[in-house]
This record gives sequence, structure tokens and C-alpha cells, in this order.
Amino acid sequence: MNANSDTGSNKPLIPLKNLIGYVLSLVLTFGALGLGVSGLFSFGPAMFLLMVLACLQIAVQLFFFMHFLESDGPKYHIIGLAFGVIFTFAIVAGSIWIMTFNAQVS
Repeated sequence: MNANSDTGSNKPLIPLKNLIGYVLSLVLTFGALGLGVSGLFSFGPAMFLLMVLACLQIAVQLFFFMHFLESDGPKYHIIGLAFGVIFTFAIVAGSIWIMTFNAQVS
């Protein structure tokens, strides 16, 4: 009798999904770092590519590590994600607004 038959689960020794997510996360992170350090692009295209890499990083985190689609209540996940997007937008927009007006006063 082996250890897998005692628990009734056939979990693999290496969690392949987590390993793929980890490798993708590292590739996206070092891709963004390389893009920022290399200076190959001007400011506009570099910012656009960084935003694309950031969105891909969010998707990797949601689907590989937070198991976004694997639970019983996806409606709750979508509501929580919507609140997270609203709060993130408010923080970023407010920070840009404050920095813009602070730069004009000085």
C-alpha cells in the first residue's frame, strides 16, 4: 500500500501548474526589468509595453496562484476583482493628481 492510496488523492510530487505560474511570473518580471534598464524604446512605447507586461502579470497571479476560476462562487470573485480595480484606479489617479498639482505649486 503506497502513500497515495491512504489519502485517496493522486497529487503529483511537483505542482506543475504552480511551477508554470512561477516561471511565467519570473519571465514577465525580468522582461519588465530588462525593458526598463535597456533603454531601447522611447518613453511612450516603453510605458505601453510595461503596462502590457503588468496586465499579463496580474493575469498570471489571478489564474495560477489565486485560482480565480476554480472555486464555487465566481460571482464573488468578480465583485472583489471589480472593487480591487476601482480602488487601484482611485489610488493611482489620486497619486498622479496630487503629484501634478504639487509640481505646479513649487
